[in-house]
Amino acid sequence: MSERRERRRGRTCVGALAVAALIAGCTGRERASLPAPPAGSPGEPAVVEIDLSRGLPESAPAAIFGPPSRRTHVQLVQSLRKLSEAKSAKGFLVRLGTSRLAFARAHEIGRTLGEIREAGRPVVCHADEYNNATILLAATGCGKLWLSPAGQVDTVGIAAQLVFAKGLLDKLNVDVDFLQVGKFKGASEPFTREGSSPEARQSLEAALGGLREVWLSAIVEGRGKPELREAVEDGPFAPEEAKARGLVDALGDLEDAREDAKKLAGTELSVPRFGGVERDPSLSRSLVDVFRTFSGASALGAPHVTVVPAIGGITMTASGVPLGSSDGIGERELGRVLTRLAKDTSTKAVVLRIDSPGGSALASDLLWQKLMRLRKEKPLVVSIGGMAASGGYYLACAGTKILAEPTSIIGSIGVVGGKLSVGKALSELGINAETVAANPDPERAARAAYMSALTPWDEPTRARVLAFMEATYDLFLDRITEGRNLPRETIAPSAEGRIFGGVEAKERSLVDELGGLDRAIELARELAKLPADAPVEIEQDDGGLLELLAAGDESAESGGEGGAGAPDRAALRARARDAMAGALLPEWLDVAPELGTFAASMAPLLAGERALAALPFAVTLR
Repeated sequence: MSERRERRRGRTCVGALAVAALIAGCTGRERASLPAPPAGSPGEPAVVEIDLSRGLPESAPAAIFGPPSRRTHVQLVQSLRKLSEAKSAKGFLVRLGTSRLAFARAHEIGRTLGEIREAGRPVVCHADEYNNATILLAATGCGKLWLSPAGQVDTVGIAAQLVFAKGLLDKLNVDVDFLQVGKFKGASEPFTREGSSPEARQSLEAALGGLREVWLSAIVEGRGKPELREAVEDGPFAPEEAKARGLVDALGDLEDAREDAKKLAGTELSVPRFGGVERDPSLSRSLVDVFRTFSGASALGAPHVTVVPAIGGITMTASGVPLGSSDGIGERELGRVLTRLAKDTSTKAVVLRIDSPGGSALASDLLWQKLMRLRKEKPLVVSIGGMAASGGYYLACAGTKILAEPTSIIGSIGVVGGKLSVGKALSELGINAETVAANPDPERAARAAYMSALTPWDEPTRARVLAFMEATYDLFLDRITEGRNLPRETIAPSAEGRIFGGVEAKERSLVDELGGLDRAIELARELAKLPADAPVEIEQDDGGLLELLAAGDESAESGGEGGAGAPDRAALRARARDAMAGALLPEWLDVAPELGTFAASMAPLLAGERALAALPFAVTLR
């Protein structure tokens, strides 16, 4: 009884720490200042990392959870000027991710980086996807451009789309009284006309044409390749084609680019100085680990197996609710866990528990690369639950060994993508859409707005998108070939979207063994040469604060060994839903959870991604 009382006392301390942290965060906004000196010895030569993957706002919103002031455009401009004078900054690595920056900000940052590069210091850029703005920054500022192998260069020209609602207003008998002074103004036209006036269109075309000329000239001059003036607007480009056309220099993930930057700078150290903090050694452990350490609920330090759940649709970042749990597999969140576990000397083997219909092809490939790096450091056993379909199998094939249940669904090796266009439906309501492009060429003009929901694809655009998707499919097969260490001709007959039960998947060499999570943990211990009773940690890095506190209560009461008593995620979610009157999850997800999983796997299309490695239908097994 006294032991339980001591555990409750420990939980009270943990809860007090969490509340104190929140109160500290509310005491006032930190004054804007330049970033602190980089980690490591003062003046130690290093590559300076600039992380723009989460965007670059003009200013930080006045909110508790808004981006830190050190991540604003103003702070970056000041920081770059200061860093350019630091003798210890031997080179720069700019991380762009899939961010979409404002043109003017991208151009200014690119010019500033270009000045640093011209002064003799290497500047390397890495992106998971380049778009019109980020290619402007990279071409202007970076001497070497890296692109993720599953990414793309989405340079398609500059265009604007205008929407006119006069027809709808007429149907609703709405009187519109607008006046304007200046024949080029055009602000009232969406309400008074069914298309733009010649004057307004002329004004917009002239402005876009001027922006296009600056954009093209900056890219051509920055890259030193006159042929890019014709090529750059012919996207989207698959990675290999982008490299062949001279838009990028190398294909690889962020770690490849980081190593290249350090080599070019002649140093072994890289330090984050703007935007990201995930590589800061002082912050390398997750918040969950801190709480576990305080509560004594972890076997940290002792050799153990870590089980990492990977459940739901795959996206670039997991969705969630404020202070609640995240749902799905986020590349940013799971990737952080995998990187940490690869360096954790007490984790001797990892069991990745997968139940996923797939999702973003880009996120799947980025995670595959991190899994392969983890596999080089320690055994990685994959345990497939309900399914490892499409992107889910993309992750699974990185395992040292793959186990599945006979009733698991496996495969769906293929790529799907596209968009919905509502232009015709809106026209039936009296709302018309009009595209104005900077490029006078009709085909290029249509391409500039190819991801708009207002217009369908023409045939040349469909051909370009199909080429990118075919390249993604080929990369998928290459990843399986490498991960499974099998010839492509062995894998190819099981591809093209086919799905299998666990038994047939084993016969086709897609999995190694039939068995559940318990057998996967046993195998992980064997591969790591751990004793049969070695402890097991269950990774819960994706939880929010409310789930974290609940987990402390559950784990203390269960008395499970080495994290084996961690709470059931569904039970925690149900408790939170009851407590908050059903506000966290729509009720229909309780009735048809497989539809929610299917929707999550297809959700990246709504974020503008073109290619998905996702099971294109919902599966119900009852």
